[in-house]
Amino acid sequence: MANRGSLHHVELWVADLTSARHEWGWLLGELGHEQFQDWPAGCSWKLEGTYLVVEQSKALTAEQHERLRPGLNHLAFRAGPREQLDRLMAQAPERGWRPLFEEKYPFAGGPQHYAGYLENGAGFEVELVAD
Repeated sequence: MANRGSLHHVELWVADLTSARHEWGWLLGELGHEQFQDWPAGCSWKLEGTYLVVEQSKALTAEQHERLRPGLNHLAFRAGPREQLDRLMAQAPERGWRPLFEEKYPFAGGPQHYAGYLENGAGFEVELVAD
């Protein structure tokens, strides 16, 4: 049983489900998540007791996520050892993710914070933090 107060799931609405499946599927798979649910308008990946959903809802009011507006700025994931993070960052552009803050990699979050930042084609940002 999960701890009270722990995150149960996150749901991201996307305008392009095909791209979201490709981008998020690769990244979450590399981070150890497994495919959890699949339906015509969405899918999800699960790790332990938490899952992430991407869904193409008919209720969308915009085509692009804007991380600099009020709302979700980014999701941060533990990426494992530094070597694993470096590998993910190198592969990310081939999988639809654009590196952010490249000139400061891997210390864009500060001198003691080894991390990489990526943005996908829909404008969602992830932070990958090395152990």
